[in-house]
Amino acid sequence: MKKIFNLIKTYWHLLIISIIFATITIILTLYIPILTGDIIDLILEPGKVYFTGIIKLLIIMGVTIAITAFSQWIMNVCNNKITYNIVRDIRDKAFKKIEILPLKYIDSHSYGEVVSKVITDVDQFADGLLMGFSQLFTGLITIIGTLFFMLRIDVKIALVVICITPISLYVASFIAKRTYNMFKLQSQTRGEQTALIDEMIENQKVVQAFGYEKEALDKFDEINGRLANYSLKATFYSSITNPSTRFVNGLVYTGVGIFGALSAIGGGISIGQLFTFLSYANQYTKPFNEISGVITEFQNAYACAMRIFELIDEEAQIPDSKNAKVLEDTKGIVELQNVSFSYVHDKKLLESINLSVKQGQRIAIVGPTGCGKTTIINLLMRFYDVDNGSILVDGTDIRNITRKSLRSNFGMVLQDTWLKSGTIRENIIMGKPEATDEEIITAAKLSHAHSFIKRLSNGYDTIINDDGGGLSQGQKQLLCITRIMLRLPPMLILDEATSSIDTRTEIKIQQAFSKLMEGRTSFIIAHRLSTIQDADIILVMKDGNIIEQGKHEELLELNGFYSNLFLSQFSL
Repeated sequence: MKKIFNLIKTYWHLLIISIIFATITIILTLYIPILTGDIIDLILEPGKVYFTGIIKLLIIMGVTIAITAFSQWIMNVCNNKITYNIVRDIRDKAFKKIEILPLKYIDSHSYGEVVSKVITDVDQFADGLLMGFSQLFTGLITIIGTLFFMLRIDVKIALVVICITPISLYVASFIAKRTYNMFKLQSQTRGEQTALIDEMIENQKVVQAFGYEKEALDKFDEINGRLANYSLKATFYSSITNPSTRFVNGLVYTGVGIFGALSAIGGGISIGQLFTFLSYANQYTKPFNEISGVITEFQNAYACAMRIFELIDEEAQIPDSKNAKVLEDTKGIVELQNVSFSYVHDKKLLESINLSVKQGQRIAIVGPTGCGKTTIINLLMRFYDVDNGSILVDGTDIRNITRKSLRSNFGMVLQDTWLKSGTIRENIIMGKPEATDEEIITAAKLSHAHSFIKRLSNGYDTIINDDGGGLSQGQKQLLCITRIMLRLPPMLILDEATSSIDTRTEIKIQQAFSKLMEGRTSFIIAHRLSTIQDADIILVMKDGNIIEQGKHEELLELNGFYSNLFLSQFSL
């Protein structure tokens, strides 16, 4: 609640205006029953009706209603501005936080769940907040105002109302506590459902290829069933709040009617005042119905707010230090000193890795799946920080180098392609936005991508989506290679860079890579060992450790793990 109020404080001027016009609206609304009561008192009996006084009061009533309507409109405009400005601010904060979250958070949470928090949960929160502003303020002011006017007319009858009120509050509170848990479960399950839908749509080809349709449907039905169950229970509990409070409010109205009638018979109040009192009793109880409804919406909004604030309050990645160095004129000397790292603290992965790479050396990293090859790349790029030890580039710990300058000095081509929605040209110049058309075409020719790009409907201006729909996996990989040919960074990371390319094109690209790697420090991950025989150093990894190290011929002579791995690729 403090976080919500801190967001509201930004728009305190709109809040004050809203409260002022809410107060005007309620006071004038409560003034109308007084005018109605006065009009009734001017109708004494047949033949004795003071029309002059009635007309005067009707004119006053008309003006009062007009001012009330205008005040209510201003109040609603302010409430809407506050609500949707806050929603905008929350989404802005959430998206900014996503941009600086450490990769371990993104890797450990499904994309659909994160999307659900930023879109659906914020929408649900907005609905509750808007209802709160629209009804909570007016409801509280109405209760205070009606009590004030009732005490002025008759203290005894007002005390009857006050004594019955706590029952209504107790009923609303009793139900609200049970409603919150259901709304919380509903919000969490909705996130699960969004995550599953997002995953199934994004990976539809995989789903169909492996015949996973039935399992996906069963899983969806299970989550959908739970969501329906929690939603029904939440709706049930929330829906009994209103009739329960209405029953108590009926008791209030009955009490006022009986005591008011007895007081009118005894001459304590007039018939017009009795009508006014009954109107106030109705108006007094109405906010309790509205507030009980608001509480129900608040329960839902509060549950959603907790989820979105959990995201906003997530610990961001460690920012660049104030004295962080901008990496310039990079030589490409890389050292790993006693590096240890694990994605999960109780499961060790890399342990005490030591490596010294000279300028322009080609380092090949090989080993079985899960041995830590790609993890070393993640650490070099500072997608993750080491748990122990340090990684140095040109003698400086990478934690003391700005992330932007560190990453701009690496060129990466991975097995998984990185593309964005936009034109072919925009995808190629991501690392060098100022590149000329001539430079782009030269880079595309070096990567052997120019020929297929020219065959596309609009050439370099052809629009593709973020998964490169319409392009083959090999063509997508060629685009990623073109980026590197355009950028020409001082250090290279090639992780199965030609895995999806045909053999003939691969041979040509390998030749282009050989020229590109001259004088550049290069890290190459490859499962096909025939492609890394010319590497200066081959690191053989197993279970997070470097078990063998040397050139291709040296490792074969050892007749160890690398030798067995190399020969197994040529055995029948």
